[in-house]
Amino acid sequence: MTIPTPRGSALLGFGHFQPSKVLTNHDIEQLVDTNDEWIRTRTGITERRIATDADDTTTMAMAAARMALADAGLSDVDLVIVASTTSETRSPNGAARVSAELGFAGPAVIDINTACSGFEYALALADQSISAGVAETALVIGSETLSRITDWTDRATCVLTADGAGAVVLGASETPQVSPVVWGSVPELADAVVVEGTPPVFSQNGRNVMRWALTGSVKEANRVLERAGLTMDDIDVLAFHQANLRIIEPLAKGLGATERHIVLKDIEVSGNTSAASVPLALSKAWHAGELPRGGRALLFGFGGGFTFAGQVVRLPL
Repeated sequence: MTIPTPRGSALLGFGHFQPSKVLTNHDIEQLVDTNDEWIRTRTGITERRIATDADDTTTMAMAAARMALADAGLSDVDLVIVASTTSETRSPNGAARVSAELGFAGPAVIDINTACSGFEYALALADQSISAGVAETALVIGSETLSRITDWTDRATCVLTADGAGAVVLGASETPQVSPVVWGSVPELADAVVVEGTPPVFSQNGRNVMRWALTGSVKEANRVLERAGLTMDDIDVLAFHQANLRIIEPLAKGLGATERHIVLKDIEVSGNTSAASVPLALSKAWHAGELPRGGRALLFGFGGGFTFAGQVVRLPL
């Protein structure tokens, strides 16, 4: 038996994709009884991107993947993991479709559905695979077309949902640059966020989600720091699931964020893209030159299931 040398993984590149169609709050005013001020004050959202006829979960995943691979300087990987709750097919899964379209040689292909925490779950599995020596490189993607499972007559949820994809490439590193994951679930909230029915439709108990997000998320995000052996003094970027600005800002405050911390607030122009929201926000900020090279980012996602997951990552140099 060959025992792999202890090692870890590092982020090598970022990629993202958003549809060209913009849906503003004023557009939503034409669909349901709401208005721009109500949406902005309760969610922080001013506009969001909605899939066109040319977009679906897999095509957006492929576009984000291409950008991340180019950023990392790679053309192939050993492992592809796609996090999504809106994949078009069960078989072949989204990861297999991405792999085939991008011409990979034959990587392991995995889809994962833990809804809004999906990217953090997928990143953890990729990191663990590389650390165990069963992969050298991995492509991790969050991609969602939530607009196609949205009830556009429900003013409580249709103002939130949006479409997009984000991706990262990981590679083996002698010095681990991704901390151990903190992940879990809240069984009593299993039905707080659901996608069910035929056709499937997204719904949630917003009050219960908000209550947990303002208490439980702070506790679990602090556990991420503890497991990483770090404090907020070591963190440069806070990349939380873009669920609601009224959650993002209190979570940052509850962790003790100061003016020097970069708190990603992509929800303002991208809406809630579930598993795509963290990598989408990170990639957009990275390619805009808004993140410090070599800095540390605290990632944390939570949502349907009811699941949560987070880790600290070192940004590329």
